[in-house]
Formats: sequence, structure tokens, C-alpha cells
Amino acid sequence: MSFSGKYQLESQENFEPFMKAIGLPDELIQKGKDIKSISEIVENGDDFKVTITTGSKVMVNTFTIGVEAELETMTGEKLKGVVQREGNKLKVSLKGIDSVTELVDGNTIINTMTLGGIVYKRISKRI
Repeated sequence: MSFSGKYQLESQENFEPFMKAIGLPDELIQKGKDIKSISEIVENGDDFKVTITTGSKVMVNTFTIGVEAELETMTGEKLKGVVQREGNKLKVSLKGIDSVTELVDGNTIINTMTLGGIVYKRISKRI
């Protein structure tokens, strides 16, 4: 299955505790908690471009599976990491956060980010 497509956030769990744990200011947490972000993924072999639009904030990450890349985090910080692919899952660890993006079926992506004991889960549907 290809990740390519546009997906809209449908639901999320533990948004506020996770955002506090990564240091996002309360003002931005309150602004962002009800926004249904749009994720656009372009997959071309092992090359990916992921664009996430949350309100007026646009975050773009490009990477190649298995190759170190600079990735922007939700706090705007840019960190080096290596994205690995395991079947229908993309995995990366950045600054203690383990992120797994899974293409559950052709229309649903589940992104799970874990920091310590906090698990932040985002479910997005193809649009």
C-alpha cells in the first residue's frame, strides 16, 4: 500500500498532556487542540514528502527511508533522524519521542507518538 494522499485528522487522544510534555506553550495548545490538521504525503519509492497544515502553520519534511534527514518537530525544532519502514509502518525516534505512522487500510493513518509514559494518538482519514 502507498502512503500517498491527503488525510484529515479525525480524532486524537492525549493531545494536551503530550504537548505540555514536549514544551508547547499553553496558548498554542489551546489554539491547536480543535484544529483538524491536513496531512499530505507523497511517496516515490523510498523518498517521502510529508506536508502537515494545522491552521496557518505548515510543516514540511522530506526524507528517504534509511537515510539521515533533518526533520522539523511540532515545536519547530529541527532534528536529525532516520526514518525506517517496516511494512505499512514508518518509524522514527527524535529527542526521546518514538513516532510510528501506520497505514491501517487504504484510507486510515494512525500516528502514535510516545514520550515516557504519555502516548499521543492521531487518527486521520483519506480525503
